[in-house]
Amino acid sequence: MTRVALAGVGLVVLALAVVGVIRGLPSAGGDVDRSSISSLAAKSGVLRVTPAATPRPLPELRFVDGAGAARSLADFRGRVILLNVWATWCVPCRKEMPALDRLQQTLGGPGFEVVALSIDRGGVFVVKDFYAELDLRALQIYVDAGGEALTKLGAVGIPLTLLVDRDGRELWRVVGPVEWDGAEVVDRLRRDLVAAPSS
Repeated sequence: MTRVALAGVGLVVLALAVVGVIRGLPSAGGDVDRSSISSLAAKSGVLRVTPAATPRPLPELRFVDGAGAARSLADFRGRVILLNVWATWCVPCRKEMPALDRLQQTLGGPGFEVVALSIDRGGVFVVKDFYAELDLRALQIYVDAGGEALTKLGAVGIPLTLLVDRDGRELWRVVGPVEWDGAEVVDRLRRDLVAAPSS
């Protein structure tokens, strides 16, 4: 078999493997639902989202805030949130945190919050040190030291980001880092805030 033919076979195998990975991605409920998977044009920072057919109710998530007080996802009902699951040891997460901080500065308010939920086992103190290191000021600290959010959300990796409507339902998700403060991404989020359904 020639080198060209071998290369062609290799490309076909690679393509099939990629399709297999995409088909195997679980949704929050554990079933395959490609409608909730977003694709990202990383070079331009453009977020390309395929919304879920209907908003998907999310499981209850429990965590603590920067003061160690018990919090839950239900605390944010009535406003749209961008829920970002991350960790200080995750290199792509570390890279996108300043952009999330700037996004919170730009869009944050009574109707919207970026909820950056750390899964660091070291807890609040580890996250506080990280925030100080990067001079993150707009984002509040939220920590799920047990990492239960990963299982409950059916995460296939981090960073995992979900747009959640005013009733605590998932509108879309994306796995991987995003330029969250890029102009096109901010414009998209502004449109989503206006259009976010509420029962």
